[in-house]
Amino acid sequence: MSAASYDVVVLGGGSGGLAASFRAAGHGARVAMLEPAPLGGTCVNVGCVPKKAMWLAADLADRFALAAQLGFDVPATPALDWETLVARRQRYIANIHASYQRRLDETGVVRIGQRGRLVDAHTVECEDGSLLHAGHIVIATGAHPVKPSMPGAELGGVSDDFFALHARPDRVAIIGGGYIAVELAGVLRALGSEVALLVRGQRLLGHFDAELSDQLAENLRLQGVGLHFGCQIEALQRQQGRIHATLENGPEHALFDTVLFATGRAPNTQGLGLEQAGVVLDDKGAIVVDAFQNTSVPSVLAVGDVTGKVTLTPVAIAAARRLMDRLYGGQPQARLDYENVPSVVFAHPPFGTVGLSEEEARRRFDKVTTYHSRFRPMLQSLGDGEVRTVFKMVCAGEDEKVVGIHLLGEGADEILQGFAVALKAGVTRRQMEDTVAIHPTSAEEVVLMR
Repeated sequence: MSAASYDVVVLGGGSGGLAASFRAAGHGARVAMLEPAPLGGTCVNVGCVPKKAMWLAADLADRFALAAQLGFDVPATPALDWETLVARRQRYIANIHASYQRRLDETGVVRIGQRGRLVDAHTVECEDGSLLHAGHIVIATGAHPVKPSMPGAELGGVSDDFFALHARPDRVAIIGGGYIAVELAGVLRALGSEVALLVRGQRLLGHFDAELSDQLAENLRLQGVGLHFGCQIEALQRQQGRIHATLENGPEHALFDTVLFATGRAPNTQGLGLEQAGVVLDDKGAIVVDAFQNTSVPSVLAVGDVTGKVTLTPVAIAAARRLMDRLYGGQPQARLDYENVPSVVFAHPPFGTVGLSEEEARRRFDKVTTYHSRFRPMLQSLGDGEVRTVFKMVCAGEDEKVVGIHLLGEGADEILQGFAVALKAGVTRRQMEDTVAIHPTSAEEVVLMR
């Protein structure tokens, strides 16, 4: 069978695949992109975008209580029409889908609504048996949520299932202690659910700075989330029309309307023909890549969550763009620097971090100093709110180069971006001190830490 010929074939139409396709086409390459599902992948459909929509709604719900404290004639706990919220959220996502399709049309990228698998290092076979030949093949198939192996696991959902809810569940168990578990717990509690967060370990967000993770846990408790550390879940079963969880060190009342697992994600590498083509995978099934996104096969590249490296949407986009700049844009050294990538956990309030935690810094440097600011933001104080903000800066060496900035508080998601640029540029503690504060803001505390 003859094969259609392209410069690059991209498997996956999520954040990384779209970014690779658009950038390659912008450089004049002939591009085909295979994606059978809605465009945008996890981020747009069951990740960042719908998550932020739900977080914004939850944030509004929190502010109603503060508004009532300040004298506004509003209910402290307003009723929410969940279906209206979901309809608005999905309309927003539909607009993103349409925007992506317009860009594909404008840039000349050929979208094929099928899955593909590698036949060899330069050939992809589509589901209908047609063949595509390319100088380069880019794997950008993302990852999927996984559940633990246990009796009754099928009774629990994953983060994807949260976005399929059409009504607020009354009582929810969320299993996990990572950022997805924290975000789901905060949203559901703010929107009126009773939430139990069941954490196998002894702290939340194990890779984040411990001091701020502890304050995050306290904030969640203040907001009414039931936190259970050292909790082992052994089985789920149907009981009285609900889900009963057999737990060790869990809540005494273990009947739930909904159980959600937030217990990790696995790369989408099955059924792609990678092994037959000679592409090496690691012990978790992720594609092994070097600093330039090269796999073990020179013509096959990979970006995004499928590589298991810093699984964030902006990272997938940035890596894909730099890869195409290298392959087709005349920039042979273009690659993504994976150091000091900023990220935000959309808790209530959000938790933003860039650089090293104090624990990581002390393992790497001989001299480490830390600076802090603890306070209640003005709105919380005016409305008698109890949730506290903690900012922390980690510095290393005699010149106190800033190697970590960690912000837990209102506006942290917006504040961090500029300071992430400063950290990436090598800012020192003295330079931060020399910067005049903007008053009255929470952000001013970043340059006033002591």
